[in-house]
Amino acid sequence: MRRLRRTPAREDAAGRPGFAYLPADTVYLDAACQSMRPVPVIEALDEYFRTRNACGGRASYESARQVDAGVADTRAAVLRALGLTSRTHAVSFTLNTTYGLNLLLAQMPASGFRRVVTTVTEHNAVFLSTIAFARARGVDRVVLERDALGALMYRDADLADALVVVSAQNNVDGAVTADLAGLVADAHRLGGTVIVDAAQAMAHAPEVLRSLDADAICFSAHKAYGPSLGVVVATRALLMSLEVGFVGGGQVAEVTADDFVLLDEPHTRLEPGLQAWGEILAFGAALRWREAYARTEGEPVEQRERRLTRSLREGLGEIPNLTVFGDPDGALVPLLAHRVDSNRLAVFLSKAGISARSGYFCAHYWLRERERVEPLLRFSLGAHNTEEDVARCLDVLGRMLRGL
Repeated sequence: MRRLRRTPAREDAAGRPGFAYLPADTVYLDAACQSMRPVPVIEALDEYFRTRNACGGRASYESARQVDAGVADTRAAVLRALGLTSRTHAVSFTLNTTYGLNLLLAQMPASGFRRVVTTVTEHNAVFLSTIAFARARGVDRVVLERDALGALMYRDADLADALVVVSAQNNVDGAVTADLAGLVADAHRLGGTVIVDAAQAMAHAPEVLRSLDADAICFSAHKAYGPSLGVVVATRALLMSLEVGFVGGGQVAEVTADDFVLLDEPHTRLEPGLQAWGEILAFGAALRWREAYARTEGEPVEQRERRLTRSLREGLGEIPNLTVFGDPDGALVPLLAHRVDSNRLAVFLSKAGISARSGYFCAHYWLRERERVEPLLRFSLGAHNTEEDVARCLDVLGRMLRGL
């Protein structure tokens, strides 16, 4: 394998700003699946249901107007976080990253793509959707290899007139795709279109996404301290080129007996029907909380995560009967215990109050078919974690494995 506003009083004794509601003995190490939500996010969602509960985009009463304004603020905050502008890009909300990727691929223009390109290490959201795209369009599917540093190995011929779908950060070990901006530039030079799976990067490595010239960026708010929600940030040109086949209320300007006219707003191309208004507003709170965190705590959320992850990885290196995989600087820590099934080890850890993920992490082809590894255990930390969490995890795991 390759290697909202801040609430100042909401800091518990363990030093977890924004997560005072967590029990002191909570050691949650599965942030890569979904992060814990800070108090301002929970309060924003609760406030929506208690004080508004209005539909956006289709009503003129006051609470609905407030929802519309809040949704517009969230769209603007997403673009600001990515260093993009509303002149060239639009933000659509979906169910999750997988749903957003499939919505895009299923509605891409029928002509113009000679092949679809992805990589060997992709999450199933990308790996499976590109298989489905190739089958539906009758085009070739190219699966790129990566070198030891995670850089993609490709030729110009691979990218020519291609739909390229790749992750910005790996879902197993947190390794960042090297020179992603260069890949995008090469693809565009050769007539290609690039869609980026940013499910992990939006939370753990947002710097690789800022001002990225990809045609679309898909991620999940629930991995980035927000509620369960998907986000697609795409160029206006790409959204307006989609051959929309999943259509409903909120997307049309005119309807006749046998036809309809879509709205001019690009974001509506991926937003059929009623949206998750409360979750959208709460994600706006998550983005504001993240901005405030960097100011008040003296470091960005992702820097705290990396600092704690390095500490965990160093400690794991001192535990016997254990193999740790991945990049030393990766945001996620996959490992394999000797002579102990990872799924059983996750159960043992759970009984000790530590929540960690086991299995193949939706990267079945890479891990099971290519690498031929047994199910792994994965630790992934978030802003709610502390040095005490790291120490407890190392102590419990060490006592379990030293007796083997």
